Amino acid sequence: MPGPHPAPDTADDVVRWAAFSCALVPVVLLWYGTSPAGAAGTALGLVAVTAACRFLLRRSEHGARHPAAARRGGRHTRSSTPVD
Repeated sequence: MPGPHPAPDTADDVVRWAAFSCALVPVVLLWYGTSPAGAAGTALGLVAVTAACRFLLRRSEHGARHPAAARRGGRHTRSSTPVD
């Protein structure tokens, strides 16, 4: 008898953990003796990567909810063009 299925992780959960690591990693680096400039640079890099991932996750979720919107753009072919 299988138990209830766990809910899938959403973009919010992923972004929340990423924001936590953006705050935690520089603190740990400072604790271990990294220069403040190095810790700040690392923090900025993590924030940039987190922001890019958040954008892509939101876009992906939007495409999953609205499949017609996800098909816009991209490569256009004529109806007479064979498709492999």
